[in-house]
Amino acid sequence: MRAAGPVAGTLAKDGTAAEMARIDAGPEDGGWRIGAAGRWTLHAAGAASDALDRAQKPEGGAAVRLDLSRVEALDTVGAYLLNRLADRLGAEGHAVEVVGLRPEHAALFGAVRDAGKAPPHPIERDHHPILDMIVRTGQTTVNAGKEVLDLVGFLGLVTVTFGRLILRPSRLRLTSVLFHIEQTGLNALPILGLLSFLIGVVLAFQGADQLKRFGAELYVVNLLGISVLREIGILMTAIIVAGRSGSAFTAQIGTMKVNQEVDAIGTMGLDPIELLVVPRALALMISLPLLAFYADVMGLFGGAVMAYATLDITFGQFIRQLHSAVGINTVLAGLIKAPVFALVIAMVGCYEGLKVAGSAESVGIMTTKAVVEGIFLVIVIDAVFSVVFSMLGV
Repeated sequence: MRAAGPVAGTLAKDGTAAEMARIDAGPEDGGWRIGAAGRWTLHAAGAASDALDRAQKPEGGAAVRLDLSRVEALDTVGAYLLNRLADRLGAEGHAVEVVGLRPEHAALFGAVRDAGKAPPHPIERDHHPILDMIVRTGQTTVNAGKEVLDLVGFLGLVTVTFGRLILRPSRLRLTSVLFHIEQTGLNALPILGLLSFLIGVVLAFQGADQLKRFGAELYVVNLLGISVLREIGILMTAIIVAGRSGSAFTAQIGTMKVNQEVDAIGTMGLDPIELLVVPRALALMISLPLLAFYADVMGLFGGAVMAYATLDITFGQFIRQLHSAVGINTVLAGLIKAPVFALVIAMVGCYEGLKVAGSAESVGIMTTKAVVEGIFLVIVIDAVFSVVFSMLGV
């Protein structure tokens, strides 16, 4: 058996010559043997790489035994060099068998070998449009069910926190509540008032256009009063607040999550639900009924202006007809929905904000999701209220 070359050596820390890495190769029992010895570490990487390059190559397609029984020390660099030798021999058509690997070296050698392998290609299957649609539908349904369960669990957590604050009201942060009342209520008045006024104008104009055919123009007041006070006013208010304040809640808490401020709150022994969620939910539950009443007034005012402009119905006639057409139950049927809508919007906005996963992109995704979920739940709950009110005769 012929050696690959002279011993590759260097000086140890104490100044004495220390054998670092050696390799020899030659035929053996009809095959080929390559033996590695010494210390295969970072310090001998250059000399060991040269020794591998000078090693005698096996002839033909002979099977190769890579004998590592005399390797005294092995680190990641040495394991990489030996694995690269085995891969190169395998690529040349030789069957390579690694033998003599010490137990203390086996884990590192195997980890380096596995790290160098390409990930397996996913098994491709034939795509069928209908089956793919069914699979996507099923996955969406399962994910929606999980989302509903998570929201219900979050609602329970918020309810428990509310109950704890009722028992200990001194823990409620009134400054934070007042701040969010200003942000969600007072600052929303201009845009809400304008949109409600315009919606009242549109409803009155469309109603008048239809009722003129029957000579019943005065009943446009009935149509406007019932639709605005019972449904349109509170529904439009909730949708605007969901898009404006619900998204703001998600963005604010999501940004805090990205900056690890929420984790810091928990580390200091504070409750993020009590500190971040409850003040926002309570503020919105206070402001939304007031905003809904304001939207009702602005919607009726817009309708009165349009009725006066197109039907010559004076403001006095409008108020008298409105008084005879609607009662207090109609007003309450709309306003009683407001606290429920507010709790849902605040809960969804804060829940999605707490789900942000540490990146600015996640903040945008969760903000969009919060708006969509908030508006969807508001419309669903409004439909439930309509059915219940119908069954109760309200």
